[in-house]
Amino acid sequence: MTVPDGLTRDLVLGGRLALLQPARGHRVGHDAMLLAASAPAGARRLVDLGAGIGSAGLAALARLPEATGHLVEIAPELAALARLNAEQNGLGDRCAVTVADADLLGRPAGPAGFVEAFDLVLSNPPFNAAAAHQPSPRPGRALAHMAGEGLLARWITAAYRCLEPGGMLVLILRPEDLQTLLEGLAGRFGALELMGVHATPDAPAVRLLARARKGRRTPPALLPPAVLGGAGGESGLARAVLRDLQPLPFP
Repeated sequence: MTVPDGLTRDLVLGGRLALLQPARGHRVGHDAMLLAASAPAGARRLVDLGAGIGSAGLAALARLPEATGHLVEIAPELAALARLNAEQNGLGDRCAVTVADADLLGRPAGPAGFVEAFDLVLSNPPFNAAAAHQPSPRPGRALAHMAGEGLLARWITAAYRCLEPGGMLVLILRPEDLQTLLEGLAGRFGALELMGVHATPDAPAVRLLARARKGRRTPPALLPPAVLGGAGGESGLARAVLRDLQPLPFP
């Protein structure tokens, strides 16, 4: 296919998924693929909050051939790319795209069809506090990285409204956001599973993967870490997850 000016076409998951994305600004990385690899095998109706070009949601659909998905993105130009990516990867009949603020899902002023409609919510929320960072001059990158006050807590609440009882929320976030995560989940979600993501075995975690169930009261569990590399380069786990469609080893 001819790639429009200002975009690139990039292969992920060992070439199983081809994604059109802006040549400059926020780019697809490991976070989206790790998020998708954290989806439970039994999920059938998923929503990706802040989907961008659709990378995490579409990767999850590639892993879950029986599932359908809904990608929610506030930026119209990114939502248009998400829709195009779904179609060009043969996922258009299993995937809808909605231009909306994720915070409005399940509210009277938000789009219809999201109240307790899903068994899985995926999200890679923006992670930089807008007041503490100089926003990128590129709108797509700024939206992807800049979090307003209380955004993580609000998105957790939005996920709660979207999920059916017992449904699962899966997030990827920075370790320093753990306390905010715990506060946001309190009273709404339980059975929390936490997995640190490490570049090498002796390095601190650079990301946290979190899975929790709506309405559960089961205590949290800290799982063995996901290590992506080491002295020999890419780890076996990284190859399995990032190239071979294998899930991360959640229970």
